[in-house]
Parts: sequence; C-alpha cells; structure tokens
Amino acid sequence: MLQEDKIDYKSAQRGSTLDVPPDLSQLSRDSRYNVPGTTVTASGYETAQPAQATAASTAAVTVGDVRIERAGNQRWLVVNRPADKLWSPIRDFWQENGFLLDLDQEGLGIMETDWAENRAKLPQDFIRSTIGKVFENLYSTGERDRFRTRLERTANGGTEIYISHRGMVEVYSTKEKDQTVWQPRPADVELETEFLRRLMVKLGVTEAQSQAIAASAPVQAAARVSTVNNAPVVLFEDNFDRAWRRVGLSLDRTGFTVEDRDRSKGLYFVRYVEPVMDAKEPGFFGKLFGASKTEAKAARYQVSVRSSADNKTTVAVLDAQGQPDASTAAQRIAKVLADDLK
Repeated sequence: MLQEDKIDYKSAQRGSTLDVPPDLSQLSRDSRYNVPGTTVTASGYETAQPAQATAASTAAVTVGDVRIERAGNQRWLVVNRPADKLWSPIRDFWQENGFLLDLDQEGLGIMETDWAENRAKLPQDFIRSTIGKVFENLYSTGERDRFRTRLERTANGGTEIYISHRGMVEVYSTKEKDQTVWQPRPADVELETEFLRRLMVKLGVTEAQSQAIAASAPVQAAARVSTVNNAPVVLFEDNFDRAWRRVGLSLDRTGFTVEDRDRSKGLYFVRYVEPVMDAKEPGFFGKLFGASKTEAKAARYQVSVRSSADNKTTVAVLDAQGQPDASTAAQRIAKVLADDLK
C-alpha cells in the first residue's frame, strides 16, 4: 500500500487551450457506457447466487453501505446509494486530491481527470527545498497520470464504482540523450487501490477500516492466452456478469477507446493505437494535447466476451467486421488483456 506522503498531485496548468488528439480522446461518448436492456451488474448477479458459486474468484468486504470487491488484481467499490447522490462527492474527491476534470458527464457515469504529476516523487534535496519552491516548474518527475472513474447502477438501486489509471513516461529517444518523447507506461494497480481506499474514507469509512480492507489478501483469478481456430483468445474462470465488468475495466486501463458496446451480444467496439516512439514528436503537452507531426493510425476491433454455464470465459479479439483476427496486433492485444486480468 502506498504511504500517505507518497502521493501529491498537481494538475497541468491551463494557461492556453489544449486539445486532446484522437489517440487519447474518447469517441461517441453518448453511447460508450450505455448498456442495452435491463441493467444487470456483478453485484446484482451475486445477490441472487449461492455464496459458494463466487467465492473462488471474487472477494468482498463490507463496511456500512460500502463494499469493496476484488477479482485478480482488479478492485472496485459497491455502494448502497444511488449514483446521483455519489456524483458530487466523487467530483469533490478528485479536486481535493489535486486534479482538474477533463470529462464530467454525470448522465454517462464517466468522470476523467486531466494529466497530472505526482510531485511527491520529486527528490527532496537542498536545492529542491529552497530554489525549487520558488521555481517549481523547473522540476519534473518525467511521469504523468490520469484517472477515469466509471459509475454503474446496480439492480437494487446501488452503484458500482471503478477507478482506472493511465500513465505516461518521458524517455530519451536518441543515443545522445538530447531529445525525449512521451510514451504509455503500465497501469499502476497500487495507485488505483490507494484512490479507491481514499474514496472509501470520503464516503464515510474510517481511515483504519479502509487500510485494512485495501490490504485484504488477493484472490487468484489467472487468465491465459490460448488459440482457437488460429486466432488468439484469453481464457479465465468467471461468470459473464463479472467477466463483462472486468474486461471493461481492463480496456479502460490499457489504452483502448471504447466507442460502443452491446452487452446483449457480449461485444465491446474499441479503437486501439499502437504505442509509437518518434524522435520528431513534440514534448509532453504537445504530444498529449496538441497536434502530432506523425500520428499513428487507430485501428478498430471488436472484443467478444463469452461465458459458459460452468463459468468458463473466453475473450476473443475480432476485426472491425467481427471476424476472428489472427494478426500480430490481435495477439498483442490478447496478451495485454490477459496480463491485466491476472
């Protein structure tokens, strides 16, 4: 668990208009988180099932009306309150933690912070503690983070809360180390857990209770990559409701843009940009918020989630037309999802 003094975020200054390029923006926001038909959630499903049916893959600890659930390395909150009563406290929560919001769509249940720097990672030497306080912008960690919060209503009137992290890191692009570029870095599970824990405190759980819950033992839910009809698939054990939620969280974490989804067919319609390092790319704000000189082409895929009666789930990567995709890119996507679902 991260220590309290290891997190100190400061959002990007907005002295000028910054436009998010296509590879980091969200398309078709009006439909991205709409679920056709009656809302069915993981927590709602579990309420109607025997306890032994879910104990193997999901752990839950409840304090008051707040419950944390865990499957593999993924955690989320289930709160016995309607989503419209939680939106304002969650918005305040992110602002209190040093973030500005780039996306604040209550009707869609999506809230996303801007890119921010964890200033607690800066070295606290003599120069930093004196001159650095006056000229703060001279110092940078070389990392930026943003967080997406997704709220989904449960069948019993409560709310599921998911927090996913995306990170960028500045790296040298030449042997002479005279130029740098920004590239994605893996989602930080510890950061996600810490902000879930802090959100629990915001919602009324005590500090001691939140720390005990967040430190609960992990639940093993291994996922692996296999091949079906020469195309890559991800296999793991879970029922459809939890598998659908977990795959959605993995897509949030791993750099996909979910353009639409059809839960009745078990399909996510996604857009994915392969990370590209280019020595001619501009700096952080130019790369993330302005036009890029060389812009990678976004490819569209469908991610299919299928679960059998015995809770065996298969996640397949399909091309834009819905056919099995055996390409190298599809194999990389399957591996990215399998690594995150572990």
